[in-house]
Amino acid sequence: MDNPFKDINKPLKEVPQELKAKVMHDIAVAKLLMELAALFSYNIGDLIESVMKQRKNTNNHPNNKI
Repeated sequence: MDNPFKDINKPLKEVPQELKAKVMHDIAVAKLLMELAALFSYNIGDLIESVMKQRKNTNNHPNNKI
């Protein structure tokens, strides 16, 4: 079995332009899907933080008679 670390110091091989374009397109599609998923999903951390701030502000409000 060859040592894979022997190839680290060698110069990089050139990749065909078609393959490079396909990889960049696939990465762009994956990024778009991740951004769409984030757009239509809840960020639980931000949601909990905003609820805690609202509760804190409600409890400290001078008109609160509870």
